Amino acid sequence: MSTVTDQLTKWGVPYELIPHEQAFTSTDEALALGISADEVVKTIVLDTGSGHALAVIPGSRRLDIRAAKRAVGAKHVRLTTEEEIEKDFPGYELGALPPLGSLHGAPTYVDPEVMRHETLVFAAGTQTESVRVRTEDLFGNEPVTVAPIMRLSAAEEDLIE
Repeated sequence: MSTVTDQLTKWGVPYELIPHEQAFTSTDEALALGISADEVVKTIVLDTGSGHALAVIPGSRRLDIRAAKRAVGAKHVRLTTEEEIEKDFPGYELGALPPLGSLHGAPTYVDPEVMRHETLVFAAGTQTESVRVRTEDLFGNEPVTVAPIMRLSAAEEDLIE
């Protein structure tokens, strides 16, 4: 068992562990699993100046760093480098960090779009295993802040104007 599945088991959260071909990105992960990239969430590590924070968005979307700064409430927010992730999150492969900030003492910010899905799939710490859980089961146990943190698509921006 991995740290991720150990934590889910400890919480009593039902999950499905899904092995797949190596996937370096959430889009590759969705392709390997034969599902929509919106069903896969990606976890982005942010450096806030006072420590790391996790941003969780649909796999097909991009982070809006200005929105992330507003959500975190900090002037200094940047993407953490791969070298920093390898150093600060040992035991997890690059691109496979799960959306479980409680495992690392990192606040977790989740875009509202993620919460609209009944189930989520996310990397289980490796590039060859994913976990499927009910959204409410995962985030009912994980302290998160739900805030808009992803970029709008061009079509969505047109609707706002």
